[in-house]
Amino acid sequence: MLTPRDEADLAEAVSAADGPLRISGGGTRPIGNPTAGAALSTTGLRGIELYDPGALTIVARAGTPLTEIEDALAAEGQRLPFEPMDHRKLMGSEGEPTIGGVVAANVSGPRRIQAGACRDSLIGVRFVDGTGTVIKNGGRVMKNVTGYDLVKLLAGSYGTLGVLSEVAFKVLPATESRAVLLIEGLDTGRAIETLSAGLTSPFEVTGAAHAMKGLDGAPMTMIRIEGFAASVAYRAGRLKDLLEGFGDVTIETDPEKTLAGWAWVRDVETFAGRSGDVWRFSIRPSDAPRLVEAIAPAECLLDWGGGLVWALAEEGSDLRAKMSGIAGHATLIRASEETKQRLGVFHPEPAPLAALADGLRASYDPKGILNRGLMAAPAAVAA
Repeated sequence: MLTPRDEADLAEAVSAADGPLRISGGGTRPIGNPTAGAALSTTGLRGIELYDPGALTIVARAGTPLTEIEDALAAEGQRLPFEPMDHRKLMGSEGEPTIGGVVAANVSGPRRIQAGACRDSLIGVRFVDGTGTVIKNGGRVMKNVTGYDLVKLLAGSYGTLGVLSEVAFKVLPATESRAVLLIEGLDTGRAIETLSAGLTSPFEVTGAAHAMKGLDGAPMTMIRIEGFAASVAYRAGRLKDLLEGFGDVTIETDPEKTLAGWAWVRDVETFAGRSGDVWRFSIRPSDAPRLVEAIAPAECLLDWGGGLVWALAEEGSDLRAKMSGIAGHATLIRASEETKQRLGVFHPEPAPLAALADGLRASYDPKGILNRGLMAAPAAVAA
């Protein structure tokens, strides 16, 4: 395995490559079509290069473990805004998630509904393209927005446009307190109405999820409020009054229970260690009840107010084919290699968008060596 120790080593490794490269960070989220080639890990590019708590910015090498970033921020009473998911339990993987891997997959957790996705907090990147050229975009301060927005483009590109060497983020103060409003026994349609009522209220909801099977096996609807303790208590009480018409509302404020409960949602722990394929749907929240019905008997966990649907289905089943009439896209997150090859991992793109994506890859990776085929459409995979 190639493990460059700095950006110059990385550029040399990519420039000298005479065949495909399989790019990875910590190896904790093996998402994408199977790829061939020499393995190249960014884990050698490690370390926080700049952290300015007063300016709310942090800059780190791409291979820096996520825990190192979070510990440094926590020591100053700060956090990453987008609550990145840890895929290890769901995927049955090992290793350490890296900050570059988080960016490459645009990993965003429950707080996305309030703080935006990973790419929305990303303010600068350095990366090596497929020719071995080092490219910089963005900066180390939030006001730097000049030039092409390669920062947003690299987030979610899964290493197919370039190999990240450095990332810069804006950060936020840590939350002092949290409360979670819980309603048990709602069906999906009623749950979406409840989550929508919370999200459209003036009480600054930072988490809105629904599990078809909660920890005790019954459906559970969850709404989170965060902030200063007095404010959280007031807003949670007012929101409880607003939601009483949807069912019996209880409020959980225990710090450990609320933290563990949202980690359970964030990391989709309900599907961890269970047999079956895992799908991830991004849709309009109002379409969630139709989708859940269409893909039954798959078990679902809904996040982002219903805009993100995780589904556990029978192995080999094509849930994407059941989306007829429902706008959005479906990604096959966990399945056998045979199923990935047959169905493809990522949703097919409309022809104009596919042509644009192909053109970008041809520009930044003219030799076609960076994670070749990892994001290919199903038809291309079958071919």
